[in-house]
Amino acid sequence: MMTMEIKPKSNRLYAFLILFDMHTKFFKSALDGISDEDAGKRMGTKANHIAWLAGSLVQQRFDLATLLGDEQKSAADDLFKNNKGIQDDTVYPSLDTYRKDWEKISPILRNLLMNSSEEQLNKILEFPGMSFSLFELISFNTYREANMIGQIALWRRLLNYDGMKYM
Repeated sequence: MMTMEIKPKSNRLYAFLILFDMHTKFFKSALDGISDEDAGKRMGTKANHIAWLAGSLVQQRFDLATLLGDEQKSAADDLFKNNKGIQDDTVYPSLDTYRKDWEKISPILRNLLMNSSEEQLNKILEFPGMSFSLFELISFNTYREANMIGQIALWRRLLNYDGMKYM
């Protein structure tokens, strides 16, 4: 698998950037061919459907970019801001909307990560009832991206789509 050049300002981000590049490709592959109708199916469960998973992933990248100084908002910001969970009886945007936002924010966020200083990474973020460094948030977000792409890949199979392609 070919990746872009990786020479981050902080060596701590090297492995995360390799995963970032992989996840950037895998997200598109995980959504490939899925209809918007199927993306909203929960198959009689309370599980997060593909439309929510994809939108939450896109929002996560926009939110991280905001913490690093970018001010753009995702098309579905109102549905996902403040870590909003899945909402019953809500029509989520099309997968194409998410794909466009993913294509928009991914290179911006990658550049911000590449240029993050140790001082930025060590910054402590304060949230109600918890605090952690920006580096720890990047670590968690990287884990969460892999987890959620895996969930979308599982939904693909449950909805009778071909398995996700990794190349």
